[in-house]
Amino acid sequence: MKRFKSALPALIVALALLARFIPGPRTIDDAFITFRYARNILAGQGFVYNPGEAVLGTTTPLYTLLMAGLGALTGGVQAPFPLLALLVNALADAATCLLLWNLGRRLGFERAGIAAALAWAVAPFSVTFAIGGLETSLYVALLTGALAAAVFANQTAGAEGKSTTRVKLRILAALLASLALLTRPDALILLGPLALERLWSAWKKKEPLHWGELAAALLPYGAWAVYAILAFGSPLPHSVLAKAAAYHLEAGEGLIRLLQHYATPFLEQNLLGSGAAVALGLLLYPFLYLLAMRRVARTRPRLPLALWTWAVYPWLYLATFAVPNPLIFRWYLTPPLPAYFFFIFIGMDGLFTGLWNLLSRTLRRPNLARHSGWTALLLLLPVMVSLADWNLNPDGPSRPDRPAPDMAYIQLERLYRQAAERLAPLLTPQTVLAAGDVGVLGYYTPARILDTVGLNSPVSTAYYPLPADQYVINYAIPSALILDQHPDWIVVLEVYGRRTFLIDPRFQAAYVLEHKIDTDMYGSDGLLIFRKR
Repeated sequence: MKRFKSALPALIVALALLARFIPGPRTIDDAFITFRYARNILAGQGFVYNPGEAVLGTTTPLYTLLMAGLGALTGGVQAPFPLLALLVNALADAATCLLLWNLGRRLGFERAGIAAALAWAVAPFSVTFAIGGLETSLYVALLTGALAAAVFANQTAGAEGKSTTRVKLRILAALLASLALLTRPDALILLGPLALERLWSAWKKKEPLHWGELAAALLPYGAWAVYAILAFGSPLPHSVLAKAAAYHLEAGEGLIRLLQHYATPFLEQNLLGSGAAVALGLLLYPFLYLLAMRRVARTRPRLPLALWTWAVYPWLYLATFAVPNPLIFRWYLTPPLPAYFFFIFIGMDGLFTGLWNLLSRTLRRPNLARHSGWTALLLLLPVMVSLADWNLNPDGPSRPDRPAPDMAYIQLERLYRQAAERLAPLLTPQTVLAAGDVGVLGYYTPARILDTVGLNSPVSTAYYPLPADQYVINYAIPSALILDQHPDWIVVLEVYGRRTFLIDPRFQAAYVLEHKIDTDMYGSDGLLIFRKR
């Protein structure tokens, strides 16, 4: 048993790596946007999506620069970015698993830490975006690393001979926090409370901020902010403003989506059905979370205050995204999961341990209370539930593939790849190609992209919001945008233009349907390729 425990971290890492390398890259459209930025950096065009257009259309500058740096070592503009992203993300998720295990071990909740690590290793919300090429895995690893370093630094406070270690951990926490903010701006949801906790501890315990800690916190993001102001006019990504203008949502839609997610963190709907899973989860998981916080407070009253900022983080995250009511993409749902898993498993561990103790007293069998192995097995149940989302053929039986989470489907990306392969020989860097989903088309064609949502094309933002009756879907494209900008080519799902330019006689006179790829994606009648007459 002792040998198994010592090998457990390596086994968890191996599981996390296998769960990502076996499916291989299944790159999501948005990831290709980052790859095009990285490729343009390597081509000497600068930090741009379209050469000559200084627009910060990505929310992840650190990940973009990392891809460019790795690309410089592996082929330059021809670098295999999807494979590079998979490697980075697999290692990042393995690091997160180790951090969850180590947090549980150091804080006295080892079983919960192991269960959370195993859950993260195979969770569809973790694996899907790791193999999908997004920055999510790196982002989560940096956030969890910053939190863990802060917690471990607090644990060493007051211990003799530990001052040097404490300072190093403080500096590491500050550096990881700054890098997390460079990876995604919503890192502030955790880093804000964590910074306040650090300032409080500096004042209360008279532990002054070290100069290295301040430098690590301020220099990385500060250097980027100066560059972004000079290059783009602001460090705030334009894509944030564009999404707010373009998307149309009913009141409370974001909150409902988030509550559904928090009620089914292990995708219980695959076994119970959506209605039953949400109804059960809305009661069960908040109860387990409260049970965990009560258990932590009662059994570990001297635990670092930084841990409590992590406990509150999932709920701050929910409120931060629910109040402005944005369109909730699937990868928005992933960052709070490690903390959510960790405290749910602490609650489960406490609940099962209490039940064994009750049974042992009731049945007068003291040995029952010592059967921790049964508790460990019960903690694996949510992990097994997560595995129910894995599928041998995520894109359907007509496409034999390696096993992957069911949510890791890339049918839309494959459709755009077909369109890109058809158009690439006809396009030049001067050709303007308009599209609502621009990742695959921008990566696999040389065209100048007109992003009709406006994430990378600020000119589009002025045409939004559309009248409510013109929205069939949130990617609906204004007729005036197409008619004013008159792109050379347009590639769109039919549903994007159903109530706008497709029924406009002026558009019909100016463009001809060159090709239609059959699909019913999002209720669409095909993927349409138009050419200007």
